[in-house]
Amino acid sequence: MNHLVVVLALVGALAWGFWAFFADIATRSMAPEAAMVVSYSVGIGVASLYILYRGTSVLGNDPTAIGFAALAGVASGIGAVAYYGALQAGAAGIATTVTAMYFVVAAVLGVAFLGDSLAASDVAGIAAAVVAVALIAY
Repeated sequence: MNHLVVVLALVGALAWGFWAFFADIATRSMAPEAAMVVSYSVGIGVASLYILYRGTSVLGNDPTAIGFAALAGVASGIGAVAYYGALQAGAAGIATTVTAMYFVVAAVLGVAFLGDSLAASDVAGIAAAVVAVALIAY
């Protein structure tokens, strides 16, 4: 097992937990789309500083990757607008838990289009997560 993957994923989960918490507080007194713009603008600043620190080429070496990155931005923007709207409309625990199910969509797309494979334990884990989210949401 690659321990760096686990450590970085845990840092991401922790950071996104705080992001959801702060976004919930922000949407209590400002429009969700405005909160999203502020949040993502600051996030772009953080990512830009990281690019400078790492010395990474912003555009990379594969021109088609730019298009896929742009499509990822479109999907992320739509998801963020929906997520921030959900935060303002209801409980953060439900909005965050349901939108966190994006990994199911990613797993299905990976299997359908990228040749990823799912073991029986993967399918069981996804099914358990879906049941858990349904129990939390209702």
